Amino acid sequence: LTELIEEVGKDAARYFFVMRSIDSQLDFDMTLAIEKSSDNPVYYVQYAHARICSIFRQLAELNISADSTADPAVLSLLTCECELDLIKKMGGYEEIIAEAAADRAPHKIAHYVYELAGLFHTFYNQCRIVGVDPGLQQARIALVSMVRTNIVHALGILGVTAPDKM
Repeated sequence: LTELIEEVGKDAARYFFVMRSIDSQLDFDMTLAIEKSSDNPVYYVQYAHARICSIFRQLAELNISADSTADPAVLSLLTCECELDLIKKMGGYEEIIAEAAADRAPHKIAHYVYELAGLFHTFYNQCRIVGVDPGLQQARIALVSMVRTNIVHALGILGVTAPDKM
C-alpha cells in the first residue's frame, strides 16, 4: 500500500479504493490513477474545485463581489437547464450523506461528487459568470459557491484534498 501511495498519490489511492462498493471487485487501474485528465475521476473532481477557485480569483482581480448569498428573487434568475441540474443535484446531498452513512457505503459520496463535478463542468462550458446581467451574475456566483462547498465537504469525507490550483 505504501508503494501504491508513493506511485499514484494519497488522493488517488483513497478515491480509487472508496469509489467502488465494498462488495464489488476492485480493479485498480494504476495508469488511470496517475493520469492528469478527465478520465481520472479524482482528477476530474479536483479540477472542478480548482476551476471554481480560479473563478473566485478572477472575480477578485475584477473587484467583483464574490458574496455567496443571494436574494431568492435573484436566484430565480437561474433558469438554464445546466443551472437547474446543479441545484437539483445539490438538493439531494444531505440524503446521499445519510444513506451512505446508514449503508456504510462511502462509494455513494464518491459517485455523488463525481456527478456534481460533471454537472459543474457542463455549467462552466455553457454559462458565462462574468459580464452578464448583474443579478444573474450574482446568482451564478452564489451557485458556484454552493458547488464548491459541496465538493469540499464530500472530498473531505473521503479524505481527499480539494486543491485550489491544478
